Amino acid sequence: MTLSRLGQIALPISDADRSEQFYSGSLGLPKLFRYGELVFFDCGGVRLMLDGSAKAPVQAGTGVCHYFKVEQIEAVAAGLQAKGVVFEAAPHLVAKMPDHELWMGFFRDPDGHLLAVMEEKREEKR
Repeated sequence: MTLSRLGQIALPISDADRSEQFYSGSLGLPKLFRYGELVFFDCGGVRLMLDGSAKAPVQAGTGVCHYFKVEQIEAVAAGLQAKGVVFEAAPHLVAKMPDHELWMGFFRDPDGHLLAVMEEKREEKR
């Protein structure tokens, strides 16, 4: 038996309506369906489940970050900012690897969960 790719990630939220609007409207993630206080989105084949059913307060900032792979990170960040997303750290170079540069920009959802856009910038071969 071997484990492979993730099928679903669960994220606790405090308000399903508010988070549904943020993840679909501001981030543009395709909504799959909603069942009560559970809202499901497609993240490139991995399902993101926003769980608003918890009775305990949501605790954000516990060292977890969800990273969204993008192309043209600066343009993506500008588009998100135009929709009201506030970046804590604008897209910037994080590391130079042998075959690419790793760029990231960080922001938070309505519950304070840390999210990021990331791009592996590679030189075009001529």
